[in-house]
Amino acid sequence: MTIPQRRIGRDGPLTGVLSLGSWHTYDRMDFRDAVTLLRTAVDAGITLFDVGVYGFPGSPPVFTDVLFSAMVRAAGLRREDYQLSAKLWLEGYPEQSLRAQLENALFRAGVAHADLVILGDLRRDDTELPALVAELAALRAEGLIRQWGVNNWSAGAVRAVHDIALAEGAPGPAIAQLKYSVARRSIPDGSPFASVFSLGISLQASDVFEGGVLLGKGGRQIGRDPGDVRQRIADSASDLSKVASSLGVTPAQLCLAFTLTHPANTTTLFGATSAEQLSDNLAAVAVVEREGATALRSLVEPFWADRDAVDPEGP
Repeated sequence: MTIPQRRIGRDGPLTGVLSLGSWHTYDRMDFRDAVTLLRTAVDAGITLFDVGVYGFPGSPPVFTDVLFSAMVRAAGLRREDYQLSAKLWLEGYPEQSLRAQLENALFRAGVAHADLVILGDLRRDDTELPALVAELAALRAEGLIRQWGVNNWSAGAVRAVHDIALAEGAPGPAIAQLKYSVARRSIPDGSPFASVFSLGISLQASDVFEGGVLLGKGGRQIGRDPGDVRQRIADSASDLSKVASSLGVTPAQLCLAFTLTHPANTTTLFGATSAEQLSDNLAAVAVVEREGATALRSLVEPFWADRDAVDPEGP
């Protein structure tokens, strides 16, 4: 099957409704298996690959982005066959400029430009948003990036940076990467982000399996737990599995299918460690077509764990 495509932002390129992340994934895989995974993804219409530099000073070295460049060559892909999304981190900004981070990311991934860059969590109140907009505009003018977005920012911060860009005549954010799953819905489904999406900024759903917790798995690195609801999510996994079984689908397919029902969602980001797992997850598209968005959203309503636990404004 070939998955449908949706547009990034108001006027960005089309991309597959599913996208593939690499949070240390390729470091853990046999190289030949990783190449097969990549080729399978591209052949199925997955075009966007999140390939960040996920190593920090003092941490063990990781090479998932470096491996990606070798995977591309081994899979026989041309640069126009895929879209690369890179992460730029704000914890050390402005001492660690966006340009320096981007040049390092491009060097490690073996490419001349990023189709999309995602700014990491906005944790500091003193971050100069106009400076971010200006630097991103310069990077785009030089052809180093095509579009940019944000990761888990509040709705207010996204609106603010959008308004700054609009006033300066500079490109604004095209996409917001947000935690979105059957369990974490309050922020993307809330009215504050509805106003963000009305600006033409689209959604990239991420962390859709809660690090495997929604699938009854665990044991690997997982992100933040807004609302302190992770145990509630873990406790619901068995019931979620039963609902999936009643539809004749896997829990992963059900989780992915739910995210595709959000009207602003351009693409859902997830990880896979084999071509077989990827092919199984691709069937989530057919689940939406068969069951319908309204019915799916109603079916998983009881698993909304962060309802009333998280401020819809975010992050």
